[in-house]
Amino acid sequence: MNAALNVGLMVPINNTTFEGELLAWLPRGSTCKTVHIPRGKGLLTTETLPVYTRQALDLAAAFAVPEIDVVAYGCTAAGFISGPAGDAQLARKLGEITGKPVVTTARSMVLALQETGANDIALVTPYMEAVNMQLKAFLKDGGIRVRRFDSFYAATVDDLGRIRSDAVARLARTTVDDECGALFIACAQLPTREIIADLHKEIRRPVLSANWATTQYVMRACSLQAA
Repeated sequence: MNAALNVGLMVPINNTTFEGELLAWLPRGSTCKTVHIPRGKGLLTTETLPVYTRQALDLAAAFAVPEIDVVAYGCTAAGFISGPAGDAQLARKLGEITGKPVVTTARSMVLALQETGANDIALVTPYMEAVNMQLKAFLKDGGIRVRRFDSFYAATVDDLGRIRSDAVARLARTTVDDECGALFIACAQLPTREIIADLHKEIRRPVLSANWATTQYVMRACSLQAA
């Protein structure tokens, strides 16, 4: 996919990473209109997700305009906390509201990991334990086993926002081992564009991130639509 795209991106209000990484990976000349979904200082949980989702659906109408080609729901935890069925249902609702193809980060990460053929992976996240368990369950549903795992255990969005790419790379290196078929870095706020190519060279196996996977499926969705 080499044609420029116009993406409607939905992220939590605290996200300062995804738009820049998305545009860096998209074809030259692409644009991104970003809608920030309100949330509290704590990370998303099963209890806070319904309000967050309702706000996302209310805001999605901003993308029901001709200049938007595809909608990216770039909220990793909001997707996997609701489970595969909940994530798919939200994508359908967003599609109905916007009239656009919709790509979710949660679904993208599973599809991208399945493509690597790696059943046992190393997983790095910023989440607290309850949310990490929900992520592992979401991946397991897609046939992906987590062999090695570590987290920054960020309790608030402020803690999350302080995590830099060099820290992500360090944690990734200490988490992956020779028995892992791939490395996945979760969460759209974690910066990964500067590090995943070098990590791939070091560990000599696929290295994927939430933002990278979403970008790949955004481009594929537009290719399918144009076909």
